[in-house]
Amino acid sequence: MRRWSSKSPPPHQEFAPVAQRMSAPLRTERHAGSTPVGSSNVNRVKLVQKSPALGTRRTVGGTPHPDQIKPEESAVIAVKMFGMFGNHDDKTKQQMARCMTVGSVAGGVLCADGHLGYAQPVGGVIGYEEHVSVSGVGFDIGCGNMAVRLDLKRAAIADKVGPILSDIAKNVSFGIGRTNAEKVEHELFDSPLWHEVPEIGKLKGMARDQLGTVGSGNHYVDLFEDEDGWIWIGVHFGSRGLGHKTATEFIRLGGGKDGIDVEPTLLHQDSELGRKYIAGMTLAGAYAYAGREWVIERVRRIVGGSVIDTVHNHHNYAWREAHGGRALWVVRKGATPAFPGQRGFVGGSMGDDAVILSGVESAKSAESLYSTVHGAGRVMSRTEARGKRHRKTGEVLSPGRISYEEMQAWLRDRGVMLRGADLDEAPQAYRRLPEVLACHEGTVKIEHTLRPFAVVMAGADVFDPFKD
Repeated sequence: MRRWSSKSPPPHQEFAPVAQRMSAPLRTERHAGSTPVGSSNVNRVKLVQKSPALGTRRTVGGTPHPDQIKPEESAVIAVKMFGMFGNHDDKTKQQMARCMTVGSVAGGVLCADGHLGYAQPVGGVIGYEEHVSVSGVGFDIGCGNMAVRLDLKRAAIADKVGPILSDIAKNVSFGIGRTNAEKVEHELFDSPLWHEVPEIGKLKGMARDQLGTVGSGNHYVDLFEDEDGWIWIGVHFGSRGLGHKTATEFIRLGGGKDGIDVEPTLLHQDSELGRKYIAGMTLAGAYAYAGREWVIERVRRIVGGSVIDTVHNHHNYAWREAHGGRALWVVRKGATPAFPGQRGFVGGSMGDDAVILSGVESAKSAESLYSTVHGAGRVMSRTEARGKRHRKTGEVLSPGRISYEEMQAWLRDRGVMLRGADLDEAPQAYRRLPEVLACHEGTVKIEHTLRPFAVVMAGADVFDPFKD
């Protein structure tokens, strides 16, 4: 049994511990100024909602709803706004608007890769003064991307890509509920949080078994070539069963509901339940970081070479940050932190370029709560893309919009070798990343463009009820 240790302790964003490390220090001394989120260069969406009926009392996570309107003020109209990059369908905008009515909301933004998610849109960013959104962080707490550049060029392995992919598939476990054949010990399992929060402590055994495994859906291990021919290894996944079970438990304890068309489950930062959730989220975030580091290192050993650059970030998490002179819980669901100088790895689809980017200072950046996209974003649901199949037999009940031949033609044209995956992850199911990034012009800069040449994902036979 090997004991695995993270390379360095995670830095902290201002006001509260977080589990995210980054290649460039986060400059929290730069605040978002006084410009309201969603103004100037960012499209604004306004929600007008009538006040609750007389005598009603809404609550959030067992605490009084901050926007509760007193009976004598029932004629007042509540107005909330959020910034929006790019174009979005009405259902996604309505879902974001609903989130803006719950809790101590200070501002919000919908990134250009946004689409419907569970309770809060993927690509949605909301800042709260006193609340953390369990639904906003989502089921895959700490899901994120990690990429490393090797001192090895693609030409050096040009005749070995097939065997390398086979070795990756043999040595890294993909799919739902999988466990790692190699038991990995890590310093995070010594954390006192496992004992202090019983809701999390009971998950320790499962978490230990799953550390170093990759999920299904859009989770992947990719090999890329940059503009100078250097190889990059990129991975995308999160906290596995630990994050999913943590989110499920705290949504239940907070009196919330699971689903698309539901209010987000919020917990007050000072409540006992809120403090427990923040501890659990922090632990799951550290776990996600450790898992991605383990997989990257395992793949590096297969490919060869040494790491000469690293970029690592969460995109499903709640950070305590300073914006406009206020301390906020910034909940990013499928959105990458992009403070000035902070680097991020953002993937496209299995058949499209990815990028290494960094945040830049601008009024538009401040309005976005220093956030950017986490990917290209879906243009159709998984069922639309793949069609409906019988879970046990695999029989096609209704065809999808994308054929296997169309997916393979795209990959052949791009020179991408694929292991696993299904039609719901075909490039045609996604937006094009350059178009999405263009919507965020002036908030980030591109440092490297990475062209995929090898992709490993969970197979088509893996069923995941939470892929969407």
